This record gives sequence, structure tokens and C-alpha cells, in this order.
Amino acid sequence: MKAIRIHKFGGPEVLIYEDAQKPKPAADEVLAKVFASGVNPIDWKIRAGYAQTRFPVNLPLIPGWDFSGEIEQIGSDVSNLKVGDEVYGKPDATRDGTYAEYVVVKANQLNFKPKSISHRKAAAVPLAGLTAWQALFDHGHLHQGQIVLIHGASGGVGSFAVQFARWKGAYVIGTASAENTDFLYDLGVDEAIDYKNQKFDEQTCDVDLVIDLIGGETQMRSLAIIKNGGRLITTVAAEFGKQAKARDIHLENFLAKSKPSDLQQIADLIDSGKVKPVIAGFLPLKEAAKAHEQSETGHTRGKIVLTIENENF
Repeated sequence: MKAIRIHKFGGPEVLIYEDAQKPKPAADEVLAKVFASGVNPIDWKIRAGYAQTRFPVNLPLIPGWDFSGEIEQIGSDVSNLKVGDEVYGKPDATRDGTYAEYVVVKANQLNFKPKSISHRKAAAVPLAGLTAWQALFDHGHLHQGQIVLIHGASGGVGSFAVQFARWKGAYVIGTASAENTDFLYDLGVDEAIDYKNQKFDEQTCDVDLVIDLIGGETQMRSLAIIKNGGRLITTVAAEFGKQAKARDIHLENFLAKSKPSDLQQIADLIDSGKVKPVIAGFLPLKEAAKAHEQSETGHTRGKIVLTIENENF
């Protein structure tokens, strides 16, 4: 099969398009034909060697942990899926991933893809969608009528978080650059803050929940606008625990888990028209290096998706 592999850590140039052995599923796994793979920041962080502590991997490695495709073979213990099922999901980031024509995945890390969108669009959903969902609801405990501030609201995770929070009936504030504020209003925010020209901590206060996708100074300043007893959930390091504790603010970082039940709820929202994936662009698999270059800017609107060539979907 064709795949993108890295044989050493480094820049985008270490992503090599080459032949790789087609994997075989274990008893609790499935072999899926990959139609498209989402590109996420974790991909280039692992490629660069920045994430070995959190995601120890062995080289050579096929990156990519976000896909939509079709089941080609099932393991002997798999009963929830069958050959031909159209699925999507987030495989384990410590093993070979989805920048390939085929991937082996634990059967309990998948669910059926949304019926109303293509594989190309569905591939943009799992990792970003699960991260946003679990940040808001599992860790953020967001409910109707609360105020939530989402940093980086125009990106892959942020764009889902805005839509999920709006669906839940929260008052949604999002930060983004000026060129993305109209986009945020289209997504459903109640307020959009241009972080380059406006100080969010001067624009709002008494927030119940902050979703922090940035960290550093942004995380520290966010503590000042959260209600006593509120929550700050981050996907990066939780750096200011002492300051949060002094304000009785719950500060927590987390990694998204592959929960089929969450994937099902997200698919239902997409199929009902309440949520849509935001696509920054599509690139063929062999242009993975270009996709990483774009992702590393930190300024893509939504998700970049790699498509597998010679597939009609």
C-alpha cells in the first residue's frame, strides 16, 4: 500500500510518500480502507519529535490519527462492525496512523460515519469533534444558559466547540483574528473578539467556562474573567494551578478519548444539520508536507484533509 512515513524526526521534509506493508488486524481490531485523513496539530508535533513524552512512538511511523473509510476485514472477536461498514474515528496516536491507504484500528475506537456528508468531510470530524465535545461536556460540565469563552474559535477544535455550545443553549464568546470574526458569527457565536486588537479580559467577565486551546499568557489572563467556582479546560499544559485554586477555579488539561458514543452523538448532530465540519482545504496524500506547513502556521480555518488518490467518494 502507499503511505506517508517518517524515518526520523524533523520538519515537513521528513514525510516520505512510499510503499509500506499492508497491516493485518488482531482479534479485537479491524482493517479499514482509508478514504481521507484529517490533519491535526498533534501530527506535526509527533513528526517533529516534540510529543515523545505524551505520545511515545517508534520509527518508521505512519502519522495521522483521524480518518473516514470503509471496513475491509474484521478480527475474530469483533461483533459490532462488519465488512463494508462506513466508519470514522480517532485511532491510538502511539501506533501507525491514517496517512495511508489502509489502517488497523481497535473496533471500540470507531463508529459509523455521518450519513449526510462525504468521507472527505467526515475525516475532519473525529479528533477535533471529540476534543471539543469532551472539553465542553465531560470536563467543562457546560449546560444551557451558561457563558462559555472559546479561544482559537475558528480552528478545527474551536469551530466544533462553538457549534456544540450553541446547540446546548449556552451564550458563546469566541476569540479569533479580525478576518475570522464574521465567520464566527456565521458559526453561531453571540460575541466575537478580535484577539489582536481587543483584549478579551477587558471585553467580558463572569464567564462560567473557558476552553483554552492556546495556553501561556492567554490561559493566565483567562483566569481573571471566570466566575469563582468556574472552570478552565485546556488541551495544552495547565500552567497556573496555584492562581486557579486561589479563585476556586477548576483548571484541567486533558487528551480526547475515542468514545464511539460521542462519535455517534456528533454524527447525529451533523446529520440533523445542527453542526457542520469546517474544511480549510483538501490535499492529496502525497502532499502531506504542504498540509503540515499550513497546519503549523496555527491560522487555518477549520481542518485540512488529506485525500487518498484514485478513490471515488
